[in-house]
Amino acid sequence: MTKGSNSALSALSENVGSVIVSLGWSSTAGDGDADVSVLLLGPDGKVRSDADFYFYNNPVAADGSVHLLDKTPTEDGDEDRISFDLTAVPPEVDRAVVAASRYGGAHFGELDDLRVTLSDAVGENLLRFPISDPGTVSAIIFGELYRRGEDWKFRAVGQGYDSGLAGLATDFGVDIDDDEEAVAESVDGSVADEEAVAEAVDSAVAALVPERAGDAGPAGAPLDPAPEPAPPAALNAALNAVPGPRRSADEGGPRKPAARPRTAKKRAAPPAAPPKSLAENDSWKPARLFPVSALKSDRDREMRATSVLLSVMTQVPRFGRRLTAAFGAPSGRMETFTEVSLPHGDTPRRPDGVIRIERAGKLWTALVETKTNGNALKADQVQAYMDIAARRGYEAVITLSNDVALEGSPLVDVKIDRRRKHQVALWHLSWAEVAHQAQLLIQHEGVGNAARTWLLQELLHYLRHENSGCHGFQNMGSAWVPVRNGINDETLCQGDPRALEVVESWERLVRQVCLRLGGELGQKVLPAQRARRGSDPGTRRVRLADRLCAEGRLQAELRVEQAPGLLTIGADLRTGKLRTSIEIPAPEQGYPLTWAKRLVRKLAEAPADLHVETLVEGGTGGPRGTLERLRPEPADMLPKGGATRITGFRLSLFKNMGSSRGNAETSFIRSVDDAVHRFYTGVVVRL
Repeated sequence: MTKGSNSALSALSENVGSVIVSLGWSSTAGDGDADVSVLLLGPDGKVRSDADFYFYNNPVAADGSVHLLDKTPTEDGDEDRISFDLTAVPPEVDRAVVAASRYGGAHFGELDDLRVTLSDAVGENLLRFPISDPGTVSAIIFGELYRRGEDWKFRAVGQGYDSGLAGLATDFGVDIDDDEEAVAESVDGSVADEEAVAEAVDSAVAALVPERAGDAGPAGAPLDPAPEPAPPAALNAALNAVPGPRRSADEGGPRKPAARPRTAKKRAAPPAAPPKSLAENDSWKPARLFPVSALKSDRDREMRATSVLLSVMTQVPRFGRRLTAAFGAPSGRMETFTEVSLPHGDTPRRPDGVIRIERAGKLWTALVETKTNGNALKADQVQAYMDIAARRGYEAVITLSNDVALEGSPLVDVKIDRRRKHQVALWHLSWAEVAHQAQLLIQHEGVGNAARTWLLQELLHYLRHENSGCHGFQNMGSAWVPVRNGINDETLCQGDPRALEVVESWERLVRQVCLRLGGELGQKVLPAQRARRGSDPGTRRVRLADRLCAEGRLQAELRVEQAPGLLTIGADLRTGKLRTSIEIPAPEQGYPLTWAKRLVRKLAEAPADLHVETLVEGGTGGPRGTLERLRPEPADMLPKGGATRITGFRLSLFKNMGSSRGNAETSFIRSVDDAVHRFYTGVVVRL
């Protein structure tokens, strides 16, 4: 599409009751990022109320019409996905504006390949709109979905804003409250502690949409809203100081007051400490809802894991919706089934599970095929389920295993008959992603109900148990040991297909590390790609495999939200060492000695064996040493003579690399997980 053009969705596909809108960009430095937002507008071009503004602090509509999904890494950047259930959009909403914004003085001119794509319910891309030369704007409207009679159309907009997300939202009638200082003064008459104020206001934001206290049912009504605890005095003052949102003209009756939305980033509160156990000693094990002791075979594990997951999805609607929204499923009443027999030729087929969602009298159905431990998906089995789904008018087949799907490298090859009028989508979900979503809801976002929180905790305990078979990616593959040995004795040649297998396994491991770290932090953690625009995924992996053969190293960069720089993981197969590091830029003002002293103070609790290297202009090596040696003499971090300009500091930790390919204590996978966790908790959080 070109700027200003529009297209009717019904002319492109018959499966547009729900659509996925994806905003993407790339960055040559690998550290570019932006946040997406959606505004639902009435015929007057304004929001009906502040509740029609969806962004990172308010990502889900109570009626399921809008759901901001997690970021998805692509080969040349990131892709932010938004699920729209167009059948659930209220009739008084005339259009939905899709935008993105940047913070901290960053602008979209620093990003490459800005684009918006729209796909239908079966995952087929219907349209694409690239934005060229966005300039120095800090917010952009990528496009909008709007009604024309009974149909929906998409318009390519590409309009920039200099005033960021708050300015964009204000133009459409949202009453933004980003004045933290004013709220602070209302608490005790003076400017209070920043952290206390932020916590009070963030708690007030939770009341932005009253329905968000509970999970939405099929008609958008809340289910089992959580009782409201008596707020502390400071929070009462903050809530009273912030006026509620405006009401639409035809809205009547009393309404619960709500805080105005804040575009400041939300702080995730750490989970409360668990109460002291009543057990007499550590050998007593708590009773569990989902026992694992009776699991003797892979078939038992697959049946149990499928039943446990699907049952929790129905009982915790927010969790179920979180998993199915990415597959184009509508928001509605969900029912799940296991061991369903379906006719297929002479022999009936029994998929591991079936998901059915009803909304407005229409059914959305997906077949589920599950694998546990290291068992791989079977192409003929998945192909049979795709054929059954096509004949019976089902919408999707969902595969679930410990493997992690890579872009451009499908886990199973299936044939899709494009001549069929009804198309079936094939989606993959890893057990690591299931655990990630459960952990986010338990520790950082909440589900508004103590019983549902307990159910999610039991599910997470089950998935993490050594006997469940749902540990995520846990094997580097049969090529790992030969490649490692070939690097050590210098017999591995470029073009060896085993090196490519190791690169693919490394990429899967890195993506799983991102999921685990992001679940712990409650923040987005993504691989940072430095690929050229439009590069082919297969070609990029071949290039990395050749580098592995020549240099004997694997490397990846992670972008952690709010971290001062990219977190780098490097595995040197020649020396058997893992290196985790981060580069932080030098301050723009002040004196180098002040920078060095401040850095040492921040790292007071960091490991003594932390390596600190001073980065200087021109790339030549600057002073370096361990933190233990530099603590008494921070001036040793400065270049001799003082003439060379300092550009930043590199902090690194080294660890012995595991050798085995599996998931044992001495495995490579476990050592990478431990290295990233130790570096982030011991070093990055200090910064």
